[in-house]
Amino acid sequence: MLGLPQSDELVFFVNGRKVIERNADPEVTLLTFLLKALGLTGTKYACGRGSCGACTVMVSKCDPVSKKIRHFSIIACLVPICSLYGAAVTTVEGVGSIKTKLHPVQERIAKSHGTQCGFCTPGMVMSMYTLLRNHPQPSEEQLMEALGGNLCRCTGYRPILESGKTFCMESNGCQQKGAGECCLAQGEEDPSSLGRSSDISTELFAKDEFQPLDPTQELIFPPELLRLAENPEERTLTFHGERVTWISPGTLKDLLELKVKHPEAPLVLGNTSLGPAMKSQGHVHPILLSPARISELSMVSTTSEGLTIGAGCSLAQVKDILAERVSELPEEKTQTYRALLKHLKSLAGQQIRNMASLGGHIISRHCYSDLNPILAVGSATLNLRSAGGARQVPLSEHFLAGLASADLRPEEVLESVHIPHSQKGELVSAFRQAQCQHNAWAHVNAGMRVLLKEGTDTIEDLSIAFGGLGAATVSARQSCQQLRGSKCTPGSVLCSGSSLLWPSAHSLPRFSSNQSVQFLLTRKEREGKKLSSKDGLQYPDVSDPFLSALEDFSVTVPQGVQKYQSVDSRQPLQDPVGRPIMHLSGLKHATGEAMFCDDIPRVEKELFMALVTSTRAHAKIISIDLSKALELPGVVDVITAEDIPGTNGTEDEKLLAVDEVLCVGQIICAVAAETDVQAKRAIEEIKITYEDLEPVIVTIEDAIKHNSFLCPEKKLEQGNIEEAFEKVDQIVEGEVHVGGQEHFYMETQRVLVIPKTEDNELDIYVSTQDPAHVQKTVSSTLNIPGNRITCHVKRVGGGFGGKVGKSAVFGAIAAVGAIKTGHPVRLVLDREDDMLITGGRHPLFGKYKVGFMNNGRIKALDIECFINGGCTLDDSEQVTEFLVLKLENAYKIRNLRFRGRACRTNLPSNTAFRGYGFPQGTLVTESCITAVAAKCGLLPEKVREKNMYKTVDKTIYKQAFSPENLIRCWDECLDKSSLGSRRKQVEAFNKKNYWKKKGLAIIPMKFSVGFGATSYHQAAALVHIYTDGSVLVTHGGNELGQGIHTKMLQVASRELKIPMSYMHICETSTATVPNTIATAASIGSDVNGRAVQNACQILLKRLEPIIKKNPEGSWEDWIEAAFEQRISLSATGYFRGYKAFMDWEKGEGDPFPYYVYGAACSEVEIDCLTGAHKKIRTDIVMDACCSLNPAIDIGQVEGAFIQGMGLYTTEELKYSPEGVLYSRGPDDYKIPTITDVPEEFNVSLLPASQTPLTIYSSKGLGESGMFLGSSVFFAITDAVAAARRERDLAEDFTVKSPATPEWVRMACADRFTEMIPRDDPKTFRPWSIPIA
Repeated sequence: MLGLPQSDELVFFVNGRKVIERNADPEVTLLTFLLKALGLTGTKYACGRGSCGACTVMVSKCDPVSKKIRHFSIIACLVPICSLYGAAVTTVEGVGSIKTKLHPVQERIAKSHGTQCGFCTPGMVMSMYTLLRNHPQPSEEQLMEALGGNLCRCTGYRPILESGKTFCMESNGCQQKGAGECCLAQGEEDPSSLGRSSDISTELFAKDEFQPLDPTQELIFPPELLRLAENPEERTLTFHGERVTWISPGTLKDLLELKVKHPEAPLVLGNTSLGPAMKSQGHVHPILLSPARISELSMVSTTSEGLTIGAGCSLAQVKDILAERVSELPEEKTQTYRALLKHLKSLAGQQIRNMASLGGHIISRHCYSDLNPILAVGSATLNLRSAGGARQVPLSEHFLAGLASADLRPEEVLESVHIPHSQKGELVSAFRQAQCQHNAWAHVNAGMRVLLKEGTDTIEDLSIAFGGLGAATVSARQSCQQLRGSKCTPGSVLCSGSSLLWPSAHSLPRFSSNQSVQFLLTRKEREGKKLSSKDGLQYPDVSDPFLSALEDFSVTVPQGVQKYQSVDSRQPLQDPVGRPIMHLSGLKHATGEAMFCDDIPRVEKELFMALVTSTRAHAKIISIDLSKALELPGVVDVITAEDIPGTNGTEDEKLLAVDEVLCVGQIICAVAAETDVQAKRAIEEIKITYEDLEPVIVTIEDAIKHNSFLCPEKKLEQGNIEEAFEKVDQIVEGEVHVGGQEHFYMETQRVLVIPKTEDNELDIYVSTQDPAHVQKTVSSTLNIPGNRITCHVKRVGGGFGGKVGKSAVFGAIAAVGAIKTGHPVRLVLDREDDMLITGGRHPLFGKYKVGFMNNGRIKALDIECFINGGCTLDDSEQVTEFLVLKLENAYKIRNLRFRGRACRTNLPSNTAFRGYGFPQGTLVTESCITAVAAKCGLLPEKVREKNMYKTVDKTIYKQAFSPENLIRCWDECLDKSSLGSRRKQVEAFNKKNYWKKKGLAIIPMKFSVGFGATSYHQAAALVHIYTDGSVLVTHGGNELGQGIHTKMLQVASRELKIPMSYMHICETSTATVPNTIATAASIGSDVNGRAVQNACQILLKRLEPIIKKNPEGSWEDWIEAAFEQRISLSATGYFRGYKAFMDWEKGEGDPFPYYVYGAACSEVEIDCLTGAHKKIRTDIVMDACCSLNPAIDIGQVEGAFIQGMGLYTTEELKYSPEGVLYSRGPDDYKIPTITDVPEEFNVSLLPASQTPLTIYSSKGLGESGMFLGSSVFFAITDAVAAARRERDLAEDFTVKSPATPEWVRMACADRFTEMIPRDDPKTFRPWSIPIA
């Protein structure tokens, strides 16, 4: 680089090849280097904060102390390339390839159906691959731990785990080996209800076909790096970047001298704290010091007094070191070590633990630190070094608060941490409570140490430290001081400790305050119990009903069975329909060779675009100053609304803001620059002056108050509801609040627009569910005919409705930039911007009034729903319509009134999301059922069954249907879940346990498929047969991970009677199949399958004379003959669509082609003290009729269920009162992880039934499983109700989703929640507010 000092050469290896980088920039991460410098696109960008695992790679290093090779998984988006000197990096491309040889990990995850969209798959592969490099035959627990830092939004994790289990050693769990059935399938009732048992299969893949794992065939550690490790360079390495200089000393002496010279320079090892901070807060440190090559910082020593661990040891290494000491020492000496181990198992994901250092974790002093409270009470000591010598400081409250008298001096470094052994009579405990059990920041955490005088029950010493209660870890010093000398009986310590703690906790949120006291209860009781058993002291035992408070929820490896009907034995072997065929791209997903939008190589003269968004919720734009941005190097132009040659969106929703902004996150303008870094720096220099406008409406409550709505009310009514209410035994009214949901597709919104040299033609490569809509939007924006614009979709890394309409906005803005500059333009949203701009599922507020008889029969139901639509209409009117149409779910109630309104607020517009209003609205209906059951003293399942449709009938909108399969699903689910016997077991458990409660719920579902309009059900396909006999299939559906291309080739294979291997699908393109409909509404495979079928039948009809003439000929012979006879070998197939209509004035119609039925039964256990829960078991029965591909359909059901479970339990969006979204990444927004899968997870597809309407009597299952996740929610509320009954509290509490630990804890009201002071809302402004 010109003008920069000379840098040293950075030497490392990637996939066995040496890399020498002579101009290494410290700000460049390994992910950026892999993608842009080496063109290795298998490693994916998904979050940029190290929290999703999509960019996982393996790093191998020679340990400077042990001289052994260490293989560990890391997150490439956080690792600066400068930290890799002397390391060997293995990416998914280095593991195996479809072009050379697949690795068993890649083969098994694909053939086990562990890929859907495939965007997360390379990261999954690398996590498992690294595990196998270290443990060729791992335990299932090690597998769970290895995958704990990887997120998947599609599969529901079960098939990924199944693929990994094939490598695991024998365990007590069923291995499904040989011809025997899985043990989980035993003990079921007579399977005759499913048809002949021989017709039912539980195998989705054949394990005996997998190639064995051969560890001798792996890449060796480069000999050059071995020699380098044996004779390490001691010289200091320096790498100069544009803004940052990276200095890596080779000795401790050099490091200390550098620290004197650069006292403000931070030390960087894992970059897990500094990296995200620099990105989110814009911090730039001119000098970074890397002590990675200094062996003294990795030393571990043991003495009779304790253990000293080098500050440079990773948290994963610390975990191994502590585990080894725990196995060697007596229990009384390892209390602190055990407490640390407990938290290390759940702290972040495996990749972060491999990167983060012990010293970095301590020095960062995060308020949510899981280790610092334990180290503080465990009397840990920090060993500091400087050029002037060594000294020790205690890891105390003063150090953690950053007080100068107890802190490091600027020239000092942390060399090691001494953790003393615990002593006889001493116990150390750890506690944490987070949104979910693993890989989540703690809301509250704590460490406690208690020491009793020998032979007595008197407290000699006591230390308690809390995290999450303030800006730093805090000590309950005064409380501990007053408790010293008191008797250690659970009751006395609890009461006095609780009252003493309140002064320091009362100003916090009620949940955090409560958790700090709950810690006292569980830990003091636990310590009393332990001391009683260890020392033989006579402490009063904790009574049996309270014992459950002493145990934390453990992580159990999920097990389960998947059942589906086998194909008829008479079906030809080459006919793939109905068979569990692997996803067409599965192997390419697993090798990283599947190309996504941003994997397309950089085009000549390409520019990168970054968006400038509003920081105000409602304001007038006074001025936009672009001058400083345009002066920056690399910036080519700034695109504003004035640059749009055609239409700037619609009157309601502008592409680029003009004069006024309506929400935080509204796009105002866009920067086009030569690199993404330059574009992102430029947007920081654009100065926008606002004038705030009133009102700012954020919540549904505010919208109702201001009469702020997006569209007229939608209403359906039947019977005489007022009269019915007068004749019922009881009436209950209630409210339901359902929070929003972020799509969190793993591949963020992205588009590449390439202008051609003539005729205003554009090629647009876009991640979308609706390329035709992108084409139309770009056409109107540029005022160019649609025939000049070609949109290409190879595959999409997840959509879930979020890429139906929103992707057109980004395509149009990028197209304006491309036309104005004459350059190709690439736009890739960061995760934070994607979550901020695009909106998601509509939050809902529902009010119900239900009238019923004492036997549970509902006679009248009145529901009014309000959804938070955001600032523009988007899909809110259609979502409101669908919500109202689907509110009745599975129930026949004679007198109904359903009303829905979409609220206009100053938030980003919410949009389509899997289920399209059904998951929110039907939660209100099911809450009514639960409330009725509680009032009648009946079980909810009895009330559900009593009110369900039983015979052929008509819905509230007068559409006729048969509920036969609904009843079948319900009965099968009751039967397979053994609900009756388990209900008794749950009741028995609840009687014996005061602080833990189990809940059980079974939920029926009638889900309507389709768009509600005939024109949206049409589809087309184009099938070519080439003279070599190969077939190219093109259709209007887009591959989102749902396997639509796989299913289309299954259809074509059956129709043409040739193997799928003859066929290929290239992409979805508006140039080959025009005027397509969005791939959404669970209808994609239905309608496109009919179009492909039509095209194939046309072709086969043309070939019939030739086949009849030469029946013994081969396919190739027939095709060659057809060509010779000038028979067209290309055909367009077309399906006119299902009829669908709705007359809202009359309140009747046939809006949906058909229904999908299902039922799910879930059992959970909650901790009443923490609000945490674990999912014990889920059984799902789904009506698929005749599944085109059982593996894909079961995957869709499981993935939708887990996504729905996230909606109802962990996925919480937090907004400021000013309308700013706080939850803008996986750190703050928790989608389910692999540890959230139910311990037993069974899915059955209802045996085949015929429906002449659809392709081969199949049904679309893309969305329907989403609502079944509510069975977990209602199981939680069932457990909460059990707790409230025991406490003599009313069961009719306000229903709020998601059922976060905070909500569950506060709903399980008790003496501790009552102790919390209630703050007057008028005296403070809340940090975040519920927008539903």
